[in-house]
Amino acid sequence: MTSIIEFDFFAPRNNGVALIGSFSEWKEIPMQKGKDGYFRTQIELKDGTYQYKFRVQTKSPNFEPDQWLDIIDPYATDVDEEQTYAVVHIKDGERIVDTYVWQHDDTPLPENHQLVIYEMHVADFTGGEVDSHKRGKFLDAIEKLDYLKELGINAIELMPVNEYPGDYSWGYKVRHFFAVESSYGSTADLKQLIDECHGRGIRVFMDGIYNHTDEECPLMLVDRNYWYYEYMHYPEDPGNYWGPEFNYDNYDEKLDVKPAWKYVGDVVKYWVEEYHIDGIRFDAVRQLANVEFLDWLAKQSKKNTANKPFYNIAEYIPDTNEITSPEGPLDACWHESFRYFMIPSICGESFELEKLKEVLDPKRQGYATAINVINYLATHDREHLFRELGDLRFAAALRYRSIFDEAAFTRAKLGAVLLITAMGIPMLWMGEEFGEHKRKSQTVTQPKKIAWPLLEREENRNLFEYYKALIALRQENPALQSDNIEFFGENALSKVFAYHRWNNAGNRVVVVVNFSDVNLTGYQVDNFPDCGQWRDWLGSEMIGENGLVTDIAAYTAKIFVSQS
Repeated sequence: MTSIIEFDFFAPRNNGVALIGSFSEWKEIPMQKGKDGYFRTQIELKDGTYQYKFRVQTKSPNFEPDQWLDIIDPYATDVDEEQTYAVVHIKDGERIVDTYVWQHDDTPLPENHQLVIYEMHVADFTGGEVDSHKRGKFLDAIEKLDYLKELGINAIELMPVNEYPGDYSWGYKVRHFFAVESSYGSTADLKQLIDECHGRGIRVFMDGIYNHTDEECPLMLVDRNYWYYEYMHYPEDPGNYWGPEFNYDNYDEKLDVKPAWKYVGDVVKYWVEEYHIDGIRFDAVRQLANVEFLDWLAKQSKKNTANKPFYNIAEYIPDTNEITSPEGPLDACWHESFRYFMIPSICGESFELEKLKEVLDPKRQGYATAINVINYLATHDREHLFRELGDLRFAAALRYRSIFDEAAFTRAKLGAVLLITAMGIPMLWMGEEFGEHKRKSQTVTQPKKIAWPLLEREENRNLFEYYKALIALRQENPALQSDNIEFFGENALSKVFAYHRWNNAGNRVVVVVNFSDVNLTGYQVDNFPDCGQWRDWLGSEMIGENGLVTDIAAYTAKIFVSQS
């Protein structure tokens, strides 16, 4: 079967573009420029797979004027980076991405307030030192989904899966925005991963890198100053410059288009529709710094999705309520202040009661609802809690860290309670649930496989089971998904306080926290909520009408659940 296939290339300020490909023995096929800024040509192709790229007279200032460059299609959905060409697939006379057939589109998915998120780097999630297979691909991750389901995870936040330079990276310098990172697998493999997640009731969020690109992103080669700032957007903050930055202020009056808006809007539309994603984590929002664009883009993402929940999350450090709904453009913000104040407290370096109350109750920071914040103890950018606890750099100067063995697991469980029971959406960085302790990558090109054999150790397995039980409690008791939290029983001298979570349906949970290094015996918790009986979540202790007198060990928390 032979069909007419059109190729187009948007380059409104460029003087010439030609198409070259395997279908023409890499000889130039002329393209005609229209008034809309597109160069176009049509060719007859049989069903099959072809390689191609464009030969363009560049307008980028780092080349000679009108120099001819061979450039990969900025809209290519399949790229061979090693051979430097795009790949197009034709079936039944039409362009296709692949032939994957979705199986689980009708499976109900959790609402935003029900989420427990797991941040994952595909390459490092599977395999490891004792594994004879390299792994690290989409299909390998599928084999671990039942593990995540058992843990209670119902959303995965994938670190960038767009095509990046080389075969290993964190992925935050995207080169080809429409293509999937080939070292992880094919487009169909990624769809199968997402589909298998959906079949288990697990939502999938993608990491969206819309502030900057790789230096050799095709748009950089076509006409840099049309899509990008000519110079660093914030020269006063060079430490947060990660590559050429999209210029969302540039407006082409002749074509009535904002070039960067159009391109990134097309990227988001494509990923939502083609890969059925359920949310986006927007990287470097503080540096992107265009609320109008973010508001438009977030609305576009939800407009293009199916009839299911969607979640737009900002990475904005330090975090701020101004970026979140109802007034801000996005639904949620990574709650960096939660980690900032929790880690020193868990490590025994400080106890700032009012700051701890602020991050446990983000309404005190101006956030409106629980879904506005993503709480975490660790991320790909931050060290695991076990690494923080055992950090020897603090030992000589502060004499508080160097916390290992049983003491470390005790404090890890304290962190788990605070993470899962705080107001907000909890997120785990992969491996946190069983005590991963490797130092984070010092460079983004240094593989750091998580240490699955740790699960074979009793202490690590117990920590996993503790997280599993806590997450189950959160899912079963809607009080922990609500916007309601109230503090009581505060004793700053003893480093003890408690908080009450509840909802309007009568579900209630109380958490009592001991941040001191003293085992407290017969401790009286003042102002314990009345109304009925309460049960110690993990024990047999019952609380009646006369309040709570309990034993609470150093650096632990107790949870009580209403039996009313």
